[in-house]
Amino acid sequence: MVVALDIFKLCFVASAFLFRSVSADGGVGEFPASCESIECPSYDVIGSGNGFEIRRYNSSMWISTQPIDDISLVHAGNIAFFQLFDYIQGKNSNHEKIEMTAPVIIEVRPSDGPFCASSFVVSFFIPKQNQATAPSSETLWVQKWGLTYVAVRQFSGFVKDDQVGEEAAALYAAVAGTVWSDAIDRSHGGENATHYIVAQYNSPFEFRNRVNEIWLTFNLQEPAASFV
Repeated sequence: MVVALDIFKLCFVASAFLFRSVSADGGVGEFPASCESIECPSYDVIGSGNGFEIRRYNSSMWISTQPIDDISLVHAGNIAFFQLFDYIQGKNSNHEKIEMTAPVIIEVRPSDGPFCASSFVVSFFIPKQNQATAPSSETLWVQKWGLTYVAVRQFSGFVKDDQVGEEAAALYAAVAGTVWSDAIDRSHGGENATHYIVAQYNSPFEFRNRVNEIWLTFNLQEPAASFV
């Protein structure tokens, strides 16, 4: 039974890094089915518009890889997968196994050219019961989010490299001109102008009701966490 559970966790974590084909239109409103069976970070929806919603995430902790420079999000994800899986299986400072959560998120810092390496940071949400004493790792780092505001666009299917940029652009276009756009522009100016996050919730073996998201984190009223 323990072996079977470990294999299930392995398959679920792998879903963040298996990118094949894409389907369906973007939007919002689909509640990820995985969050009914495993823990997801809590948030409140404080606004919405055509093809997006605004969420306020409570304080939380994540375990993250070091930045991975690669021309492919797919390949970078494969590298990160083994690091995160070792961590939740007990290769951490507490030698503690940690329950799987969702989503697994990838921060994308795009390159300036089509053949230049982009930077990817892959993160796993630490369950609430482990956050007070979150174990450290020799290869990963623990980051704490304060109160965090996120503009979100959902899309379904299996994610692939040449699609996520288009989804991020669609989200940015959707929030342009809204009451949220000034705050988002301020948070995504300069070096942060093209940064975004890809969040994935499903096992690679699920072909129906797949939920993926593009996130734009931003500051509003009080400082939000960043992936720096």
